[in-house]
Amino acid sequence: MTAISEQADSAAQHGLRAEIGVIGGTGFYQMDGLSEVTRVRLETPFGAPSSAITIGTLHERRIAFISRHDEGHRILPSELPAHANIHAFKSLGVQQVMTVSAVGSLREELAPLDAVVPDQLIDRTRGRRSTFFGDGLVAHIGFADPFDSTLAEALASGAEAAGVAAHRGGTLVVMEGPAFSTRAESQLYRSWGASVIGMTALPEAKLAREAELCYASLCLVTDYDVWHETEADVSSALILENLRANTEHAKQAISHAVAGLDRSLPDCECRDALGGALITPRDLVPIDTRRRVDLLTQRYWGEA
Repeated sequence: MTAISEQADSAAQHGLRAEIGVIGGTGFYQMDGLSEVTRVRLETPFGAPSSAITIGTLHERRIAFISRHDEGHRILPSELPAHANIHAFKSLGVQQVMTVSAVGSLREELAPLDAVVPDQLIDRTRGRRSTFFGDGLVAHIGFADPFDSTLAEALASGAEAAGVAAHRGGTLVVMEGPAFSTRAESQLYRSWGASVIGMTALPEAKLAREAELCYASLCLVTDYDVWHETEADVSSALILENLRANTEHAKQAISHAVAGLDRSLPDCECRDALGGALITPRDLVPIDTRRRVDLLTQRYWGEA
């Protein structure tokens, strides 16, 4: 039975917990196959998440699912409440975050309906706040390798188990949007050696690292952007045409990935990212700032 709370409360007030967070991208608005399901609307110091959070059990693991653009696809990439989404996962006890995104291919060999699990990012966004910190608190996380390798391998194997051609590694360009690339931009990104292009992995990935959560992305190719000489240019109509198949593949891939994940968390830099990153002495940080990021910093500074 599904319980739905319309009141915006904290995770603690609901007594809810989850191990794995899943963020569904374009077309992926609900999580299938869950049992013991609860849907709840949470409030965070950074506002409300993109959607009600669905919490349930899949392959004996507790999963929390957020629809990135909300049901009906109502949130622009630039408007996404990424801070609230990641903070909500952290408050639920999530330690690993799997995301699904629709992307354009910048390489001939990465065909529509293929999956790409990138290992690098290039940030071409503008004006998106990309940190939980500031307002009197400076923190500099390491971000050389933005994706968790264990989660990435689980997603790639999950995609293969779902019958999808999966490509391991590659660079994801994250652009501002909502308009698609110009031809000059598309050719520029190809000259950089980039693999795919999307609009939503940032600041998501940076915030996940600040929250000490492992993060990886399953990128499902819908088009060849606008660089290809013989394939049709990217358009909303073309993306929607391939989304139905990609969405079904994504749901199956996530299910297989969850089933294949080891219950013991591997040693990785993600889970200790704030160790040494908090530069400002605790006593100099304004109390309102400390309270806002207390969930992230209390491991090092104690409760605000």
